Amino acid sequence: MNRTIIFYTTVDGKCPVQDFLDGLSGKVAQKVVWVLRLLEDLEMVPVIYFKKLIGTEDIWECRIRHASNIYRILCFFESRSVVILTHGFEKKSMKTPRQEIDRAES
Repeated sequence: MNRTIIFYTTVDGKCPVQDFLDGLSGKVAQKVVWVLRLLEDLEMVPVIYFKKLIGTEDIWECRIRHASNIYRILCFFESRSVVILTHGFEKKSMKTPRQEIDRAES
C-alpha cells in the first residue's frame, strides 16, 4: 500500500502540521516521521499508531508516544490513498479534546 500524505495549508499559507513539527525536539520529530512512514507504507496500520476517532465524520488520529508524552496529529482521507494531515498537538488528557476535533473537521 502506498498512501500519499499531504500537509493541510490554510488559504493564507499557514501549515499547522509543519508548525507543530517545527516545535518538537529532534527525538520526538523522528518518532513522528517514523509513524507517518507506517501510514504511508502499511496496508493495515496498527491501532496503537493510527485510529479513527469515534463520534466524528471521518477524522483519524496518528498516535505518537515518546517517553511519557503523547502526541496526536489529526487527519482525514481525501481518497483511499491520500491522507490530509490537519494539525498536531500534545495530548494532556484521556480523551482527545473536542476543540481539536472541531478544528480538524473545519
